[in-house]
Amino acid sequence: MTQLTQLTDAQIQELPLDRLALLVLRHCDEAHEWNTHNFLNSAQHRGVRGAALDSLSEAMNWLIAQGLIARDKPGQSTAQSMFITRAGKRVLSEGVAGIMASARLNVDLHKRLARVRTQFLVGEYELAAFAAMREVEIRVRELAKAENSLIGVKLMRGAFKPDGGPLADPNLDQGEQVGMMELFAGAIGTFKNPPSHRQVDYNDPTEASEVVMLADLLMRILDRL
Repeated sequence: MTQLTQLTDAQIQELPLDRLALLVLRHCDEAHEWNTHNFLNSAQHRGVRGAALDSLSEAMNWLIAQGLIARDKPGQSTAQSMFITRAGKRVLSEGVAGIMASARLNVDLHKRLARVRTQFLVGEYELAAFAAMREVEIRVRELAKAENSLIGVKLMRGAFKPDGGPLADPNLDQGEQVGMMELFAGAIGTFKNPPSHRQVDYNDPTEASEVVMLADLLMRILDRL
């Protein structure tokens, strides 16, 4: 990886914010940087000027906003003190994909998926995706008043069966009712059982977060029934 100190002013300005921020994070780790003011002051001494210096400040503040760097380092009295957080250290060892995927879930998730966000934030991507879809299955069973033994795709097809399923919307035409049934059956059949279904790479936090967001959408559709 290119060192932050090797970049020209033009290169600093051209880098996307998240990539520049990752370089700043790695630089702070390797240089044992503990003060935001000192970080920018050192950059000035290296000859960084104008918009490039502003970009470094922006990257530092992005790291703080993402929870990768925190202010008020214990034992330091200055307001500019800082330290790399646990999340920041994880990014240094695993890359930025996990934190960016977590940001996708930084929305008002359905209340029944609240614990899923916690699992995701600690890196349990497969468990989070599975738990989100399992919660959808549980909610469908509750609304359809189905037997506990009825699970997975069979449950979805029975609950949303056009012109007869307890969750089929009579206000929709048959084609739309079929579409709703296939939406739920496809989601559960594809994503609910990680050991036997590998259409998604559960080690990829971005894809796992999309599964959680799909579950959130399905839960909101169920709320309207």
